[in-house]
Amino acid sequence: MYETTSKPAAISAAPPLLSRTLLVLLAVLLVLVWFGQLDLRHLVPSDEGRYAEMAREMLTTGNWITPRYNGYKYFEKPPLQTWMNALTFAWLGIGDWQARLYTALTGFLGILLVGYTGCRIFNKPAGLFAALALASAPYWNLLGHFNTLDMGLSFMMALTLCSLLLAQRPNLSAAQARNWMWLCWVSMALAVLSKGLIGVVLPGAVLILYSLIARDWALWKRLHLVSGLLLFFVVATPWFVLVDERNPEFFDFFFINEHFRRFLTPSHHRTGPLFYFVPVILLGFLPWLSVAWQSIRHAVRLPRQENRFSPVILLLVWSGFIFFFFSISESKLISYVLPIAPALALLLGAYLPLTTRGQLKRHLLGYAGFTVLAAAGVVYAIYVLQPGDDRTPYPLYAAYGVYALAALAVALAGIIVALWLNRRETPQAPFQAVLAFGVAWILATTLAGNGHEVFGRYSSGVLLVPAIKAAEAGMPADAPFYMVGVLDHTVPFYLGHTMISVQNPDELDFGVHQEPSKWIPTLAEFTLRWNHDPAALALVTPELFAKFTAQHLPMQVVTRDDRRVIIEKPQL
Repeated sequence: MYETTSKPAAISAAPPLLSRTLLVLLAVLLVLVWFGQLDLRHLVPSDEGRYAEMAREMLTTGNWITPRYNGYKYFEKPPLQTWMNALTFAWLGIGDWQARLYTALTGFLGILLVGYTGCRIFNKPAGLFAALALASAPYWNLLGHFNTLDMGLSFMMALTLCSLLLAQRPNLSAAQARNWMWLCWVSMALAVLSKGLIGVVLPGAVLILYSLIARDWALWKRLHLVSGLLLFFVVATPWFVLVDERNPEFFDFFFINEHFRRFLTPSHHRTGPLFYFVPVILLGFLPWLSVAWQSIRHAVRLPRQENRFSPVILLLVWSGFIFFFFSISESKLISYVLPIAPALALLLGAYLPLTTRGQLKRHLLGYAGFTVLAAAGVVYAIYVLQPGDDRTPYPLYAAYGVYALAALAVALAGIIVALWLNRRETPQAPFQAVLAFGVAWILATTLAGNGHEVFGRYSSGVLLVPAIKAAEAGMPADAPFYMVGVLDHTVPFYLGHTMISVQNPDELDFGVHQEPSKWIPTLAEFTLRWNHDPAALALVTPELFAKFTAQHLPMQVVTRDDRRVIIEKPQL
């Protein structure tokens, strides 16, 4: 940890931190790295394939009100991201990078938003460092490049938080304060359309807790409650009214099952210990852990604004309450606490400009030692222990080990450059050192994240698609394609059509009960239909394939991998 009593000049004392030219070059580099990697990996189960397929079905069916997945009604989440992905497919075509574009765009805009907010509520150096901290945090970087709902939700919630902070600055005109608050209300509505009631419940609870802790009751007079609530309902309500009108079963499933039961009971089988999210945050903000405590200490010492509003207390309450809320929930996933990342980045950004050369040197030397130890750990875990099983054999781990070691090498190289820059006798040197350190972590995280393709191309099933399409070409257009005993989240997207679910509805349980004629509930019924089909295909697990072989089911293998076997009904 850094000391706070050092006297040498801090980074914030440097005259201009970045030239306009260098700032533009860095922005262009970030754009190229951030968006240039979207097509380097195939979509992986389950979220990426699911949300891509839902958007593809929305586009092809033209039904923008009732979301469907594999042809079945799917009401687990609101449709904002599905809408955005479907529009992307309509404008840019259907593919991997298009499926990730909305997520990447919201992640990138989140970085810009945090930088702008830090500049306005603290100072320019704090804004630049906050943006750097968020961009280089593996948590934000990685989830910004996977097609999941949590990045879109986190951006809308960050917009809610930041617009509230920006609206409460003293000396704003009445129109400026009103417009920022209106943006806050609209972004809450978009957060609800992103993932449900948490988009308004969490910010509302944070605001109440902030008022109690800070004793800032005057804030409520500046929220534009009447016009804000009107805007909120104008944006958030129409879809809920339309979908409930067309699907009377929607209300109970979406509001009761997907919110209250999910939070209060382990019915969704995503439980975890109370400390589940502690390692998530530690690893997610790994490059900045050594300044975390000092950042909090510095933040609580900052004075309030002239209007008695405290941005720092709001940021701390936002981070603490959301972390606590999901920690006590009976449903946990790694991405759930992502909305606190922008707030943590702003707290880090406020402190980082105050670090001294000596503090920075110790920080960099500590991380140099960490990268060396981490590299040794990778070598031992992958090349000595040699993990693997039937689904994920050892050669895949060995291939990923190359990416992991390369990423650590990039991080170490950045640390060495940062140490050299920190020794230079120029006012900007410490800032340039922190910048080099952050950029190195962005590149290292990018390299490690895209290395996942060694696993992803197998888990996606995309390697099977050419053989499947060749088999389909020789069949009648109406030949059925069954998905037996498993819900495959990616193959339907890559094939470009839905499949008939058999025996195991998985998360489509609600949908198949709403439209039972669309699926086959038992293996016995599937076997009967298979025997009567003149032509058919089926995706089965290796275990079911062995069972069908023992039963002498008429079939021949089209293609297979370690997770799936594609069988064809022999045609007479």
